[in-house]
Amino acid sequence: MDRPQLADFLRTRREALQPEDVGLPRGPRRRTSGLRREEVAALCGMSTDYYGRLEQQRGPQPSEPMLGAIARGLRLSLAERDHLFRLAGHGTPTRVRRSDHVDAGLMRVLDRLVDTPALVIGPTGETLAQNDLALALLGDETALSGDRRYVTYRWFTEPAARGTYPAEDHDLRGRQFAADLREAYARDGRGSVAERLVESLLRESEEFARVWAEHEVGHTRTQVKRYEHAAVGPLELYCQSLLDPEQHHVLLVLTPEPGSASAEKLELLRVLGPAAR
Repeated sequence: MDRPQLADFLRTRREALQPEDVGLPRGPRRRTSGLRREEVAALCGMSTDYYGRLEQQRGPQPSEPMLGAIARGLRLSLAERDHLFRLAGHGTPTRVRRSDHVDAGLMRVLDRLVDTPALVIGPTGETLAQNDLALALLGDETALSGDRRYVTYRWFTEPAARGTYPAEDHDLRGRQFAADLREAYARDGRGSVAERLVESLLRESEEFARVWAEHEVGHTRTQVKRYEHAAVGPLELYCQSLLDPEQHHVLLVLTPEPGSASAEKLELLRVLGPAAR
């Protein structure tokens, strides 16, 4: 682990980021070049003390998951992420199609979407990043671990996971999730996360086994998604997607029809924030 170089690299990347780059207000009294340490720590999901010690060359060797969080928080490119891992004394992550590292350009787009829910989805249905409105609408899906990270697994094994959608849409959503998993399984093949999820779900869910046996592919997607929220009630949101073909990540943007009741509810949800969940 090269502490001086690691500290310098973190500092220069922090100072290169501006508040606008990550969706933060600049404020009239800002004197710091780039972001403050506490702002980067919050973006990385760690304490300010922990991050500060890394920049001061006195922190412990970060784990690989911690380095991944730092790479996302600092909006590093793949080359910069690999460099970060080397400086911290770890091997570079294998560059396969499936990766948790979200492209810096995609993160910049996400950071600028402050008035509508937006999230980045990985190739097997795991949520990799969310903005505040997506947190308020869906809860923090990035904090989940194990098989619970994957929406299809939660859908078929946790009844509470369906509360986000109206009951009359449950069959459609379940079939779409199963079809998406089948596509990932066909794409990634044997030994993949998708294969593991299929095997687990076939054991744990009779409903999934029944839907899987029907072998539906190319399931028609609905542009309008309906949601149920405990604080604001039902919403209808249009779903648009932006694909990163290298990483096979998708940025989902959920927008209401202007002037609609859903637009008013979304504005209320924006005021309430993530605590509304």
